[in-house]
Amino acid sequence: MRTRTQAAPSSTKLKRIALGVAACLAAPLILVSCGGGGGGSATAPNFNVAPLGTQSLSIAEVNDIVARAVQASISRGVQSTIAVTDRVGNVLAVYRMNNSSPNVTITSGLPGANGNGLDGFNPVPSELAAIAKAITGAYLSSTGNAFSTRTASQIVQEFFQPGETGQPSGPLYGVQFSQLPCSDLNVWLSQNATIGPKRSPLGLSADPGGFPIYQEGRVVGGIGVISSVNAGTNGIYGLDRDILTNETDLDEEIAFAALSNAFRAPEQIRANRITANAQTFQFSNTTPAVAGLADLVASGNFVAVAGYKSVANPIAGTAYGATQSGYVATTAPAFNGLNTFTLITDPANNTAVRFPPTAGTNLTQAEVQNILVEGMKTANRARAQIRVPLGSPAEVTVSVVDIDGDILGLIRSSDAPIFGTDVSVQKARSALTFSSNEALTDFTAIDAGAHAAFANAMNTFFQQQPAVLNGSAAFSARAIGNVHRPYFPDAEVGQAEGPLSSPIASWSPFNVGFQLNIVANKVLSTLGSPVRTVVGLNQFAPAASQTCVDDANIPAGRQSRFANGMQIFPGGFPIYKGNTLVGAVGVSGDGVDQDDMVGYLGVINGANAVGSAMRPFPASLRTADELSNSGEFLKYAQCPQTPFNDSNEQNVCPAP
Repeated sequence: MRTRTQAAPSSTKLKRIALGVAACLAAPLILVSCGGGGGGSATAPNFNVAPLGTQSLSIAEVNDIVARAVQASISRGVQSTIAVTDRVGNVLAVYRMNNSSPNVTITSGLPGANGNGLDGFNPVPSELAAIAKAITGAYLSSTGNAFSTRTASQIVQEFFQPGETGQPSGPLYGVQFSQLPCSDLNVWLSQNATIGPKRSPLGLSADPGGFPIYQEGRVVGGIGVISSVNAGTNGIYGLDRDILTNETDLDEEIAFAALSNAFRAPEQIRANRITANAQTFQFSNTTPAVAGLADLVASGNFVAVAGYKSVANPIAGTAYGATQSGYVATTAPAFNGLNTFTLITDPANNTAVRFPPTAGTNLTQAEVQNILVEGMKTANRARAQIRVPLGSPAEVTVSVVDIDGDILGLIRSSDAPIFGTDVSVQKARSALTFSSNEALTDFTAIDAGAHAAFANAMNTFFQQQPAVLNGSAAFSARAIGNVHRPYFPDAEVGQAEGPLSSPIASWSPFNVGFQLNIVANKVLSTLGSPVRTVVGLNQFAPAASQTCVDDANIPAGRQSRFANGMQIFPGGFPIYKGNTLVGAVGVSGDGVDQDDMVGYLGVINGANAVGSAMRPFPASLRTADELSNSGEFLKYAQCPQTPFNDSNEQNVCPAP
């Protein structure tokens, strides 16, 4: 629930930072790396907290957080639905206050968007909206950054900053459609109980009212709140459309008041201490006092939620890094000394690796392994963007997929944000699919041809050039994003939209165009689904028909390309041997230019390590940066200018 106050712009909300590096100020970067993270502290903050510990939320602590959220709601005269998760997305509690609204309406507040995409969609159960907020707070955060759903609102809109007309789109534009409930990467309730990452009902949330929960500097979970005046008034699941105005948000106040000082994110790593494009992010518009404890028996009930929590009573969280969480330190000798984690399938066995380096159709096991190894070596040298203190190494997830979209390997830094696990695979599959011979055929087939107009517009967008969605041009995730913005070129107000975007007259973050449209039916149909069909005894392998698109008309050998949706911000590249497409790499973590560099150099250096012909671009076919519309060219790769902590090397990514 929102109460909006139009006030003068706040200098603490929108603070431009002088990086002190002229090249950074002049560079057309989205997430610049020259200055790394921002913000210091006169009180010698406790930086460099080791990401692993024994911290996790107990049942008593979950009850404490919920009781304070309920009291904060009572004192503000509203009823709320409250969700608490652990770091890997397990839902620990969902509490519904008496007379709270059972549903929310998804809305951006943009009248032209209402009724398009998910904008204006109603009803969505309040429990699912609260869970999405809580998961977002947990998934976007780490020991080096604390991001909230307000931060997410800031980085997914058509301008960065929102309200500053004519600026490039948000650096993570499109990330809201990750962690989808239909994703094959994310774990469903029917699978091993505590292993993550768990799916989110509505992807990542941009609606203020979701925060990470910390203990001793480490992320242990997230809280999400949806409030309403009464049961007859739907809650609002929206976002902050204008960063230049002060907005009082009751959901945000309640969620923040629910966290005692022991559970609040350390001030020195909150989003407002981290810079992007010479500006700080937002964390919260409010810092209310910690609420008292309400009587939970008298005020409402804990509830079970189909597909997300099988019992009503609160449960304890898992400690990130313990086998029960599904994320453990890598034991494979190839990754010794690289500070890497992997996913496992068995909470009792840390060697049951879910995605070990595996040979594909045209990639050897050694090639896959060395892409992952060299990617992590690059990340460990790189200066992180969205992490403090300044000079911290980038923490990322790196994934490699086969020509059919199957995951051949996945590795991650120990403290990489959880959201990047799913996003890295989305990026790889997107680059693969757009670069393939079958791109136009498959895009046209989804939903029985309902999206053919987008695909055909993409194929004819590049004037006086041959068709491109036929394998004749290589597309990176960055290049795909270039043509998926509501203005082309990005930020040039008054220009027509890119061929994959909704027109600006009906556009909103809930109606972006092709990325959402191809998955919307499956997202909505799986919101509350408690189970999914699995293959044989492998509970992590869904049936071929259970991807994030309606794939009835897509050959079985290519259905995995669409198994967790697509992504439209940088960090994904196709992999070629000569002019033959053999797979793709995806990276997600501490800055989009860093993501590009880690994936790009991971393939090149991985190839050099084993004498392979692999490259993140074809030998002689076109790459997307050779394609233009009215003289405006796409970008294929954009690596940071001086990216490494251990050298002054520049221009580290060779041109295709």
